[in-house]
Amino acid sequence: MVKHIILWTLKEELSDTEKEKIKKEMKQELEGLKGKVPGLLDIHIQTEALPSSNAEVMLDSTLEDMEALKGYAAHKEHVRVANTFVRPYTQVRMCIDFEK
Repeated sequence: MVKHIILWTLKEELSDTEKEKIKKEMKQELEGLKGKVPGLLDIHIQTEALPSSNAEVMLDSTLEDMEALKGYAAHKEHVRVANTFVRPYTQVRMCIDFEK
């Protein structure tokens, strides 16, 4: 299995109200990929960070293997969600992938 974890910070110019709406949509849309993307075993989005955090959103996903991770990255539903609900609003993205 492969773990795929991403941390994002949202763009500074967004208001707190906008950030809350965006985080809710990110969670709904990204978690909605389960069952649509082959090899995606589990996906969870954390949007309730403690004040000690320096990221605002975390994606924690598990995929079958490296081929499934490559397929996830290119899958049309993932690309649609990323281009519509994530990339336009994020300022910083950090990722770590590892075998479990």
